[in-house]
Amino acid sequence: MQEKHKIFFQNLLGNDNAFFDEVHKRAYSYDATKKHYLPDGVLFPRNEEDVSQILKYCNEEKIIIIPRGSGSGYTGGALAVNGGLVLSFEKHMNKILEIDLENLVAVVEPGVINVNLQKALSEFGLFYPPDPASMEYSSIGGNVSENAGGMRAAKYGITKDYVMALRAVLPNGEVIKAGKKTIKDVAGYNLAGILIASEGSLAVLTQITLKLVALPKFKKTAMGIFDNIDDAMNAVYKTLSKGVTPVSMEFLDQLSIQALEHKFNKGLPTDAGAILIADVDGNVEEAIKADLQILEQNFLESKAREFRVAKDEQESADIWFARRNCSQSITMYGNLKLNEDITVPRSKLPELLKGIEQISKKYGFKIPCFGHAGDGNVHTNVMVSDKNNPELVKKGYEAVEEVFKLTISLGGTLSGEHGIGLSKAPFMKLAFSEAEMELMRNIKKAFDPNNILNPFKMGL
Repeated sequence: MQEKHKIFFQNLLGNDNAFFDEVHKRAYSYDATKKHYLPDGVLFPRNEEDVSQILKYCNEEKIIIIPRGSGSGYTGGALAVNGGLVLSFEKHMNKILEIDLENLVAVVEPGVINVNLQKALSEFGLFYPPDPASMEYSSIGGNVSENAGGMRAAKYGITKDYVMALRAVLPNGEVIKAGKKTIKDVAGYNLAGILIASEGSLAVLTQITLKLVALPKFKKTAMGIFDNIDDAMNAVYKTLSKGVTPVSMEFLDQLSIQALEHKFNKGLPTDAGAILIADVDGNVEEAIKADLQILEQNFLESKAREFRVAKDEQESADIWFARRNCSQSITMYGNLKLNEDITVPRSKLPELLKGIEQISKKYGFKIPCFGHAGDGNVHTNVMVSDKNNPELVKKGYEAVEEVFKLTISLGGTLSGEHGIGLSKAPFMKLAFSEAEMELMRNIKKAFDPNNILNPFKMGL
């Protein structure tokens, strides 16, 4: 980084918000992928005007900018793969600006942590439904940039369903407003929709307006244990077709169950082929009871060998403990986890999981699967036993590519919630035609003609 650039940013932001030392560069060189790429510096904008001035200067000087929330992403979207400046919102632009009780919206800055918004809203009897597994530490700006999902997606949807409006800064420093507080808005192109899931490659988000929902008065958790994965998936279809839409419908396969029991000794049946965990909620207690009866009937008709309803919040937490701790448990199968978040139409889940089992046998890797059966989103984990063995690692990535090919052949997508970033960019050609890729490249050029915003991501 040239000295004149350092002086400009330090004069603009102050020495306590513009860093070019080794410590800061290393601290912001990695994310949840555990890959490391050193940036040339780290900037902490204090407000939208700072962002505008930074981008205007960088655009003129052709300096790369990498917007960053909490660095919790699994695909390398916030990595400085070709150097540049990390633009971090965690220090200053992390405020809840407004909770509008009349219109049921919240206005937040991009650095607000998801769970902090949830806590603030709960005081008013409200909540923001998208709940990624990283909600304790992921930022709303990152959630929007990746179009994050979560366990409540089966009933409540994902991030894009709750973003009403955005303020963003273009690479040339101009500020744009996309969307409105209004429920209806069909004037012009859906610019907010284009910015959602763009992974910081088109503009830098500075303000986000989110739709809110009233907290339901009642919630219950149920668990079904099945001898095989097909029976569990049949239970999902039957339940949804009977008019019951659970808040969440999560599944664990046998490998996941065995890993959890090995690590935590929670009394899970290690001979079970699958476990389904479901939440139902609502404002009428009798309706909740009716939903649970339908759930039990369909689970048992689908050959569940056990159906259990949590008696209280503690038992509900105990049931959910298994699902929330899957990822860390399966490390018993290998020291390198190549995890993907593929998604298929729900009806294709049995075929997908059978295909993954065949890929597992072909390559000799354990591939535990768990995830969101209610919306067809599966977390597959190719477990490589020795990350220091180049041949094994190569085979692991070959297995991942076969999983992607299988997913696309079933009408699915490369990612349901983690995004594409750096790690999935090489596989974009499997999912999109050259005409589609070229259209995306042209959109990128229209927003960012000098290619300074998070370049080399998403295969663009």
